[in-house]
Amino acid sequence: MKGRPRVYNIDCLMVQREAGGNRHSKMQSVNLTHHFLIAMPAMADPHFSKTLTYICEHNEQGALGLVVNRPLDITLSMLLGQVGIPVAATQCASIPIHFGGPVQTDRGFVLHEPVGKWQSTLAVGSEIGLTTSKDILQAVARGEGPHQMLITLGYAGWAPGQLEHELAQNAWLTVTARHDIIFELPAEQRFAAAMEMLGVSYASLSANAGHA
Repeated sequence: MKGRPRVYNIDCLMVQREAGGNRHSKMQSVNLTHHFLIAMPAMADPHFSKTLTYICEHNEQGALGLVVNRPLDITLSMLLGQVGIPVAATQCASIPIHFGGPVQTDRGFVLHEPVGKWQSTLAVGSEIGLTTSKDILQAVARGEGPHQMLITLGYAGWAPGQLEHELAQNAWLTVTARHDIIFELPAEQRFAAAMEMLGVSYASLSANAGHA
């Protein structure tokens, strides 16, 4: 991901989607919503080296995604304590927080299934939601949150046409996302699992890049 990361106004985006957005705008030729981006070996940006990124939204305004395979040295109970949310659910102590991308790293993003009804949610299809409002964290702290979830600090954002340019430069491989890779596999297995969906290995890509 080259250049300064785009600050994507996710709350504004949600309002636009609910109101219909720019439905009559010319749409781009590719829509990678609910796809994985697999960083190629030549990825120079250290934020995205060997990352698997889930694209939550991709349209004429740009793209928004979350890195899903970089857990941080912080748990949900620690995060909740920092924002003043009392913790009643003991499982919060074992839920890891992930690095979601280099934009707004002081803000939490909850990728979850099912979508549910929260104050500020971007629906990614009919089953997965991306929520930024505090009510979902309060519910999780009480043990009443979504069945499946992945929580990040920060996100990845691309300006209009930026992701398409990076794809043309062979910075990423893409494949349709799978829920089980995001929510069920350990973080360290997600990248390889996405590669397996394409039938290629990272080692072979590295060898080819070395001979380019």
